[in-house]
Amino acid sequence: MENHSRAQGAGQRRNIYAEITDRILSELEAGRVPWVQPWATATAAVGMPFNAVSGRRYSGINILSLWHAIAERRFAGHGFVTFRQARELGGFVRRGEVGTDIIYTRRVATRDERRNAADEGREARATIPFLRHFTVFALEQCDGLPPDLAGAALPHDPALIVPAADALIRATAADFRIGGPSAFYNPTHDYVQVPRPQDFFEPINWHRTAFHELAHWSGHPSRLDRDQAGAFGSPEYGREELVAEMAGAFVCASLGIRPTVRHSDYLGSWLDILREDNRAILRAASAASRAADYLLGFQVKPSNKGTAA
Repeated sequence: MENHSRAQGAGQRRNIYAEITDRILSELEAGRVPWVQPWATATAAVGMPFNAVSGRRYSGINILSLWHAIAERRFAGHGFVTFRQARELGGFVRRGEVGTDIIYTRRVATRDERRNAADEGREARATIPFLRHFTVFALEQCDGLPPDLAGAALPHDPALIVPAADALIRATAADFRIGGPSAFYNPTHDYVQVPRPQDFFEPINWHRTAFHELAHWSGHPSRLDRDQAGAFGSPEYGREELVAEMAGAFVCASLGIRPTVRHSDYLGSWLDILREDNRAILRAASAASRAADYLLGFQVKPSNKGTAA
């Protein structure tokens, strides 16, 4: 069991890119969008997966992998730990439990760079990306853990969902315009336009659309500088739409918003992109995570200062 939880190198020839892409493709081909949380089949509330020890949220493709595990296995929460973390906390992963693989990329220095750095008395520059993966387990797959461990990420108060979204949009200071018949981001003049919430069949979906367009806004050269030059219908355009779609889902989940809309207009182009390149979904999810983190970084943190008596 422990061997499965240790970080493993890409030298084992396991094609993690293909495994993840194949799973995403099977979901899309079945008409399910895996970055829209399928909570109809899950018991967990809306939210983002996180490491229950550090409290840090997982990012990029790992969000999709863990959401899939939560829905498929009907986990009640979003907290995960490694085999070693469970043991260090005095608990253990139950025998027979199957974990979920997550990945991360490290950069390592070449042998020549290490040699040159040693000769020049400096730190070696890491330039070669190196994919690693390891296994995490849901808290429900463990026994003997501290009872308050799941408190690392508290659910959002439903009464604050709309105000929290409004506050975040205002905090970005984006040129955000409400009105008109369509939703879009204008890169030339750098503004977002969305219809009024009451113009949606289900107003909750206004938030998903707003953050989708703000994800495009985040890609402006003065911000995250993504390639947004693709013409409508081109692979480049489809990739940017994929990034914005996932980023909108990530922001909504972080704010506790549960939209019902599925942006299926681009489903065909997404399938084509993923079939052509099994690393495309990892790149898109990584870019979406950066876009979501960029937007969420504008959140105003509550002050911890007390009031003088």
